[in-house]
Amino acid sequence: MRHPSFFPAMLAAALLFSMVCPGTAAAERGKVFSVVKYGAVGDGKTMDTAAIQKAIDAAAADGGTVTFPAGVYLTGSLFVKSGVTLRIDSGVTLTGSQHIEDYPMMPTRVAGIEMTWPSALINVYKQSHAHIVGNGVIDGNGRVFWEVFFRLRKLDEPRGMRWAADYDARRPRLIQIFDAGDVTVGGGLKLQRSGFWTVHICYSRKVVVNGVTINNNIDGKGPSTDGVDIDSSTHILVEHVDVTNNDDALCLKAGRDADGLRVNRPTEDVVIRDSIIRQAAAGVTFGSETSGGFRHIEIYNLHVLAPTPNGILFKSAQTRGGYAEDIRIHNIRMDNVPTVFRMTMNWYPLYSYAKIPAGMKDVPSYYRTMATPVPLSKGIEHVQDVRIWNIHATGAKTAFDVNGYPTQPLEDFTLQHWDVQARSAGHLDYVKNWTFKDVVLHTSDGSRLRVEHSSGVSGIATAPEATEGKP
Repeated sequence: MRHPSFFPAMLAAALLFSMVCPGTAAAERGKVFSVVKYGAVGDGKTMDTAAIQKAIDAAAADGGTVTFPAGVYLTGSLFVKSGVTLRIDSGVTLTGSQHIEDYPMMPTRVAGIEMTWPSALINVYKQSHAHIVGNGVIDGNGRVFWEVFFRLRKLDEPRGMRWAADYDARRPRLIQIFDAGDVTVGGGLKLQRSGFWTVHICYSRKVVVNGVTINNNIDGKGPSTDGVDIDSSTHILVEHVDVTNNDDALCLKAGRDADGLRVNRPTEDVVIRDSIIRQAAAGVTFGSETSGGFRHIEIYNLHVLAPTPNGILFKSAQTRGGYAEDIRIHNIRMDNVPTVFRMTMNWYPLYSYAKIPAGMKDVPSYYRTMATPVPLSKGIEHVQDVRIWNIHATGAKTAFDVNGYPTQPLEDFTLQHWDVQARSAGHLDYVKNWTFKDVVLHTSDGSRLRVEHSSGVSGIATAPEATEGKP
């Protein structure tokens, strides 16, 4: 059933896994460097940044492994160098400083825009053959940064600048992999309370995230605490991830608006599999940063739970542009997730469309970047060649909430072997050439899928019976 064009991506992912996730023993060749030998204390009070970085730099000279005796290590930004394995074992917690000055400002990309931003707690920045492994804890201790965001959002929203809050509130990510290659993250790591996105893979290649538990809702619900963001990167494997957070769980991104179109780097050859999403904005998300495009993506064996509101989510905006093609999603189970499949090309307008208020002085350069106009002819994402099969959902409110764009319908979708229990079937709007095969919707209100402003829709989903009392 898998589309022939996807075989190269699957093969590449298999080879990638064998190359960069060879197991603990292979990842730990070379000398072992204990951070306590470089002055780390591990009492949760002493700043251990300099001592840990000295151990990392020493390991980089020999291609070694950095280790930690049991303890709590308070630290600012750390930079993992080429050839180094940072091993965080059970009983070890790295906890992030709550002072933003402990996270040096660096050129990066943030939410689709290239700009200077605080470095992450742990960075693999323009390095290769680096590993962050173990079954210990990396704790961003991020509540103080969430509160900064909430304060700035209250100031920005009355001025019609909801779009600015995420960029004004400079919050450190937990792990940043930037312009890097042959990197692994996993082995049982527990990642929690990130100040911003948890694992951000940007402009990178050959990266594996395998076996991490992400929980950013331990100390309240952290805003914008995405789980794993794959951003304009290639040959990426994400598997065995357990996510609880307050935004996107497993997300593909490729740049925002004029800046993303300028960079024009796709996210491609990606496999996401064998993961559970306990609480997030969606089980898997494409966007909303879509400008560079997505292709050769396969996603399978996900279990999505309530209160996650969306199972599969495609979101973009009328200034994003980009494309999605050769997308394969299958074997997804959803329990009490309100919307099974949602697509919108006009997502969250208050956030998506930047307009600088008239008369505003001392305008930051990133405001001007975000407000750069994008012609509508370049601003609508083109989504085509999508195959979604073996979807099982119970307890949903709506099966389909799909909205294309009048001048750019969502094209060439094949949906096969769906079994969905929902209150309502939902709708398709502005789609073209959609084929349904063995898609059964058990709706408590007896509704059938509503199709408007569309063409070439065949084998429409069936609703064999009303199932009152069985939403």
